[in-house]
Amino acid sequence: MTINFLELSDQVQVDPRLTFDFDNKQIHSIMECETETGSVKLISKEGDDFPVDIEVAKMSELVKGMLEDDADDDDVTEIPLPNVKAAVLKKVIEFCQHHRNEPMTEIEKPLKSAQMAEVVQKWYADFVNVEQVLLFELILAANYMDIKPLLDLTCATVASMIKGKTPEEIRKTFNIANDFSPEEEAQVREENKWCEEP
Repeated sequence: MTINFLELSDQVQVDPRLTFDFDNKQIHSIMECETETGSVKLISKEGDDFPVDIEVAKMSELVKGMLEDDADDDDVTEIPLPNVKAAVLKKVIEFCQHHRNEPMTEIEKPLKSAQMAEVVQKWYADFVNVEQVLLFELILAANYMDIKPLLDLTCATVASMIKGKTPEEIRKTFNIANDFSPEEEAQVREENKWCEEP
């Protein structure tokens, strides 16, 4: 049951911008509700601005903290993100908007499959089916902006690319040069023989 004090303000002296939720024993400010429906501009490294609903933007703990610091400002807030390129920020926003409408299922650890479509919903699996450069930029952006579901998804994607592969296959997948000499590699294999699968 929720009572709007606007209706009772002539009978009881109460701030008319408040509502009291008796079921949850909470007082809500109408002003708080209004700020949640506004928008904020996220500014990329290149200076491009992306208007985003505050609810979507607050998926980022970094942005959420900045908005709380600027709570006194009534204007549309601009949040500079100097570590995030425009193309990457566009993908981050796409993720957050979709996540608001269809939250991603929890990613089981360890991964049950190397196929992301078997780990998360199809949209999320398709979202991370990108070139490695963009995937790693998404990881960096998710980490910088502190968006846990996106960081979980992108890191799980990298883990799925490694799952079940030999060191040589992993080097090839990620274009990593082998800096061990054949003798050093043989020595490392001998020292770690116990951890290899039978």
